[in-house]
Amino acid sequence: MTAEQRYVQQIQAYTSWKQLRGLWEEIAAGKQQKDWPAGKAFEYLILRAFELSGAGVRYPFRVQLFDQDEIEQIDGVIHFDNVSAIIESKNYAQERLNVEPIAKLRNHLMRRPSNAIGCVFCTTGFTTPAIMLAHFTSPQTILLWEKDEITFVLENENLREAFFVKYQHCIETGEPHLKVFTKMK
Repeated sequence: MTAEQRYVQQIQAYTSWKQLRGLWEEIAAGKQQKDWPAGKAFEYLILRAFELSGAGVRYPFRVQLFDQDEIEQIDGVIHFDNVSAIIESKNYAQERLNVEPIAKLRNHLMRRPSNAIGCVFCTTGFTTPAIMLAHFTSPQTILLWEKDEITFVLENENLREAFFVKYQHCIETGEPHLKVFTKMK
């Protein structure tokens, strides 16, 4: 069994939102999770939350070019209601996320069908340049998610609804950084 297969098994043992919230509380508090390398629990938690919301999920994987050289490491992909998104998850201790992960995700999206979007989940927030870059990645769409939104969707047990509220807002306004709880009950 590979490490990735073991991580999928570990996260799928979290069968309820309550269990995911418990894991999230540890991550949000900056505690190292038992049996998880640094940052991995967060990466898998986000995908599991989508899965509990009814999304089809592909857990982290690597992409090879012409079955030879590895060209991408993807944190995960979700599919629902004819929308697919590449997920990037970053759990930093203190620094706000800068432009690099957004630029990397934009490049991933450029190699994919135009209806694919991206989502960046971050525990520390985004720098102003990162937010600005996300505004101007068109035609690639990259939605930004911060710690308070992650807490909100885990408490409300519906990442699917939050995803579509944020996505619809972005389509209507071009704004990828909506604080989703401002538009949801």
